Amino acid sequence: MSIFIDNTTRLVVQGITGRDGSFHTRQMVEYGTQVVAGVTPGKGGQTFEAVSPEGKPVAVPIFNTVSEAVKATGANTSVIYVPPPYAADAIFEAASSVPLVVCITEGVPVLDMTRVYPFVKERGARLIGPNCPGLISPGRAKVGIIPGRICAEGPVGVVSRSGTLTYEIVYQLTRAGIGQTSCVGIGGDPINGTNFIDCLAAFEADPDTKAVALMGEIGGTDEQEAAEFVRDHMKKPVVGFIAGQTAPPGRRMGHAGAIISGSSGTAAEKIEAFEQCGIGVAKRPLDFVELIRARLSMN
Repeated sequence: MSIFIDNTTRLVVQGITGRDGSFHTRQMVEYGTQVVAGVTPGKGGQTFEAVSPEGKPVAVPIFNTVSEAVKATGANTSVIYVPPPYAADAIFEAASSVPLVVCITEGVPVLDMTRVYPFVKERGARLIGPNCPGLISPGRAKVGIIPGRICAEGPVGVVSRSGTLTYEIVYQLTRAGIGQTSCVGIGGDPINGTNFIDCLAAFEADPDTKAVALMGEIGGTDEQEAAEFVRDHMKKPVVGFIAGQTAPPGRRMGHAGAIISGSSGTAAEKIEAFEQCGIGVAKRPLDFVELIRARLSMN
């Protein structure tokens, strides 16, 4: 199985005619994702051309609004590739029509997210992102920008705040013959729609996921809260890594949420929380392979 997306996912792409939207739409169609619609205001009635995994042409219809696209195609998931000033409006529109929204856009203002977050929750929708690589369930569907060629079907769930680390860990696991059920990049902004605990709970409930790889980073307390959740609610083994171990206090490193304030949010604090809660700690991304392999062999 998998979490959040699978072969029943019917995807609408907001911003399908833009540079990033068009490139990644073709990648998603080629992977086998059911991309059933695109949205670009003012271009409704046009079509977007892509190629299926079998090499056959695919014509994706374009609509002016998400609601029109959902009504016409039965789309149940949206992925957003629009510029930061318009991303919040795109999320509002998507969450009003589909239960799963994935926002790839980087640089969405935090003030915008303070309005978006409660709206999505009130609607009962799930938002992944913003500022994330999306997610992939190998062999089933890919929504976002995670390269499909580095993934393989298997028993490990992957969740990460860092897109680049997601790619690195997935590549190392696949290269070692260890596939994945789903890989989720939750994004590194201070406010995002789906957190570690949401993903850990979903992996714990997924019968095909036998172990979880978790990539965190400095800043905030999400990793400490995730560690407590693992200790109190999970039977499946979890291996973790914290990026930013050499970051100086008070300086943002990469992601908007990756900043150490005083003694809070340091790599040492998060690693200690992992160790105290029974999470195996990888010193380097490469260490995930042996740590995961050892835990799979015990199940």
